[in-house]
Amino acid sequence: MCGISGWVSYGRDLRQERPVAEAMNATMACRGPDAQGLWLDRHAAMGHRRLAIIDLPGGVQPMTQDTPDGDVVLVYSGEAYNYTELRDELRHRGHRFRTDSDTEVVLRGYLEWGAELPEHLNGMFAFAIWDGRSKSLLLIRDRMGIKPLYYFPTEDGVLFGSEPKAVLANPMVPRSVDLDGLRELFSRAKTPGHAVWAGMREVEPGTVVTVERSGLRARPYWQLRAAEHTDSRQDTVARVRELLDDIVRRQLVSDVPRCVLLSGGLDSSAITALAAEQMRGKETVRSFAVDFVGQSENFIPDGLRSTPDTPYVHDVVEHAGIEHQDIVLDPEGLADPSVRAAAVRSRDLPLGLGDMDQSLLLLFRAIREHSTVALSGESADEVFGGYAWFHDPAARDAGTFPWLAALERQHGRGGGSLLEPELQERLDLRDYLERRYQEALVEVPHLEGESDPLERRMREVCYLHLTRFVRMLLDRKDRLSMATGLEVRVPFCDHRLVEYVFNTPWSLKTFDGREKSLLRAATEDLLPRSVVERVKSPYPSTQDPAYVVALQRQVRDLLSSDDSPALDLLDRGRLREVTAVEPGRVTTADRNGLERTLDLAVWFELERPTLALDSSG
Repeated sequence: MCGISGWVSYGRDLRQERPVAEAMNATMACRGPDAQGLWLDRHAAMGHRRLAIIDLPGGVQPMTQDTPDGDVVLVYSGEAYNYTELRDELRHRGHRFRTDSDTEVVLRGYLEWGAELPEHLNGMFAFAIWDGRSKSLLLIRDRMGIKPLYYFPTEDGVLFGSEPKAVLANPMVPRSVDLDGLRELFSRAKTPGHAVWAGMREVEPGTVVTVERSGLRARPYWQLRAAEHTDSRQDTVARVRELLDDIVRRQLVSDVPRCVLLSGGLDSSAITALAAEQMRGKETVRSFAVDFVGQSENFIPDGLRSTPDTPYVHDVVEHAGIEHQDIVLDPEGLADPSVRAAAVRSRDLPLGLGDMDQSLLLLFRAIREHSTVALSGESADEVFGGYAWFHDPAARDAGTFPWLAALERQHGRGGGSLLEPELQERLDLRDYLERRYQEALVEVPHLEGESDPLERRMREVCYLHLTRFVRMLLDRKDRLSMATGLEVRVPFCDHRLVEYVFNTPWSLKTFDGREKSLLRAATEDLLPRSVVERVKSPYPSTQDPAYVVALQRQVRDLLSSDDSPALDLLDRGRLREVTAVEPGRVTTADRNGLERTLDLAVWFELERPTLALDSSG
């Protein structure tokens, strides 16, 4: 896993721009702490920061191949899990390899297949290829969007990077956010391609972006498609298990220490158990879980979480015979302003998830002391239909993104927003989301003659989660893990599994009357009964009132100083009211508002954005 950056300019000599190219590359140091490299030619600069995972001495980048008509140069972030098979195929086609790395497989794969290369890859990846033969650049991203990749078109080329900070390091790029950028920031809808920063774009998942003298064009190489599912229930369960066995086997490959993230839910427990089964007799699997001081003993069930994680985590540890460590966090550490700043900096945006971002960052920091690679249960809910709103007709049929309908029912219309009222009116998030929702529905593939209204609607709901909601979570997981130099792999995002389960009827996905029926049936032989029977519980959030006290104090200090541009976006009166409420009576919506307030203040301090509120993207 690595960080990449680069610049293509057909109107200048980039060999004279080394300091700028180095500054762009330096922003990716957190993603690649092990090595760095920079390749410069007249019209292209390619930067790379490496986190060494496979073939530690051989995978040095940028990786080049000389040809009679010009160099072909690759900067690559990610993993190709089928690289050994592809290497064998390429050898049979006459290619000779200098290293054992998957990077060289990708480079030689491009020499063989050109822009069709990503269709041959199984993995998570974001990479750029400068082809000196045609003086063109290709930007390529994996099918599900596990690895990030951003670009900024210029008058004579393009800038790109694994994260916006790499692009923003170039002085040509204004640090500007317009009204549509703010709408995207506050909407929780994740519009494909939108990067919040004005003029910047995100390479969409499953897409190749080609940059030439004549301009820029994007071509999708993968999309979800509707296909008739003919397997029986028994065969479907067996196929899911077969796929999971193969996926976990591939994703356990590493030349550095690895582990699994374990929450005690069905998803992470299944991955942990599968890994333990495959490594039995070879290596004891190691797992890590996040917990909070006093959480298990003082846990109070709420509308999202009915049980604490830790007892279930320990059931899995005992059942699977693995080595485990709980990472126990206290409210002081979670509320530490430096931790919040690190989380906001890693994500380039103030997304307002607060303690859930900070705890994840602290968990990853602790894991990185022992492991460089971790397997996660992320995305199973989107693939198998695990969230409560999948099964709630009111949210499912609300005529908007179901997760937003569920939030609105929980917090009320407006979600307890602490935004300044005039700004709320100008943003008109309801209209923005309606437009984005209708755009998404047009994309949904349906079977010809699909007449059952519930099956048709659930295909839409699944599509929305696999192309919008999951990308928010994948981006969060990538940014916070890579900020610590930890590679997190997501087996449930293997495109073969996603395609197969997407086309299973909803009646099969819920055949036992519960969420994630297929995953439960496919892995229950490996799991303790407590986990098999456990109801879905989201990523944990601290319930300690001391954390809310710290939030209120920090927001009061912010209001007192009155020097943060963030306050211009916020309703100061409402903020003062919320900071005066008894901590135990602060609603979830208002707590989220406090988190967003502090994130915004940090963002303005770190990124110095200019708000262009008279324009939209």
